[in-house]
Amino acid sequence: MESNSEILIKFGNIIRKLRKEQGISQEELAHRADLHRTYIGMIERAEKNITLLNIEKLAKALDVNITDLFS
Repeated sequence: MESNSEILIKFGNIIRKLRKEQGISQEELAHRADLHRTYIGMIERAEKNITLLNIEKLAKALDVNITDLFS
């Protein structure tokens, strides 16, 4: 089983990868997801254990399925 930090690192890397592929800033992603810019940075750096509700917001803001955030 993966440690908590490993899964947070993987999730943060996926968010960063998808964001960069779309050519948007952390600030723009935060705006689209109705989250704070610093929160996006904390997710990408694996400093936050994100909630399911915020995962859904990020998926919508990135225009991907929630399952895409875990592949």
